[in-house]
Amino acid sequence: MSQPSKKIEKYTALVIQPQVTISDDHSAVRKNLDRICNLIDFSVGYHWELPARLVVLPEYFMQGVTTPGKGEDGLDGFMKKAVTFDGPEIGRLCEKAKEYNIYISGGGIIERVPEFPDRWFNTAFIIGPNGKVILKYHKWHINASLGLGTSPHDILDEYSDVFGGDIKDLFPVVDTDIGKLGTMTCHDGCTPEVSRALGYNGAEVICHPGAIQEVEGVNEPWDFWTFTRRTRAHDNMCYLLGSNWGTVDHKFYPKAFCPGHSFIIDYTGLVLRRADYPEEQVISCPIDIESLREHRSRCNHNTWVDVRTEGFRQIYENPIYPPNQFPSGRPPRNLADKMKPLREVFLNVYGRGQFTPPAGQTVEDMANLHEKRIRAAQKIGLLRED
Repeated sequence: MSQPSKKIEKYTALVIQPQVTISDDHSAVRKNLDRICNLIDFSVGYHWELPARLVVLPEYFMQGVTTPGKGEDGLDGFMKKAVTFDGPEIGRLCEKAKEYNIYISGGGIIERVPEFPDRWFNTAFIIGPNGKVILKYHKWHINASLGLGTSPHDILDEYSDVFGGDIKDLFPVVDTDIGKLGTMTCHDGCTPEVSRALGYNGAEVICHPGAIQEVEGVNEPWDFWTFTRRTRAHDNMCYLLGSNWGTVDHKFYPKAFCPGHSFIIDYTGLVLRRADYPEEQVISCPIDIESLREHRSRCNHNTWVDVRTEGFRQIYENPIYPPNQFPSGRPPRNLADKMKPLREVFLNVYGRGQFTPPAGQTVEDMANLHEKRIRAAQKIGLLRED
């Protein structure tokens, strides 16, 4: 007979929306960490009546990231600022977690992984109040056009041999004294699959680091950052805590490049708190895991108990974006290189009739158009060629 679950008391969750300095080396990394630690000191101290137990930080809060155009980093540029999880950078956050008896989650760590030394991973983490990293997750859905880090999918066979290929290995959830915690990063939240995997693994709180840019839509009338993440929370009946940058210091970016709008969303999809502006801020909200668990016990409009999986198998039987595109010895060198597999993707989605070409164009034309656009951008220096 199973054991009764233990009660989890309400606690305060904090989402930190910091200024981020784009680093060329580890001096900016130290600057970003100093600021984050000060904001943790402030926000944990402020919420002494209902103690803070969870802090969520944005994607690339430590090292920043570059995009197409002037200032785009190639592989070497990112590797210069890569860190390992046994280094002093993550160690500072471990000390903070232990100091305040809190869990700290963040993402976009440009991580150098010993098992695959020729590349970096976009890594999210959860640190426990014992001062140890209790969960690591390597971002799955990395935009082909924006993210130079390696997805586990890019080296799926090799990655699975080292870290495991089960859904619990790829999308881990950790059971803690503040609920079952998982994490997904930025573009992972644009489609339902990653959050669904976390929900399948039992996640009650999804910590969601992001570096969501206004050119993609963070404000009305097209605030896809909010409406998609409200859907992810609703789909899985879980809390979702999304953190974005406040402002950024980079010579090629506008200050409001990633203009805030961090939020705390509850298990019904309701936005509880939001920072509706591009500036440094900390938002907070009580988290009630017992209320979530009671909500999940009802059958009416329960988004999990009515799932009928058999009818959807064909969606995933054949690859869309093919796996193992960047095996060992062949990491993506720049963004144009990372986008090369999209030719096959365009051939697939147009070739099977899922997408229809514009009038007068063929399936092959659509794949050729993608390559033509890359070459044109390289010709005028908007994408790197080296």
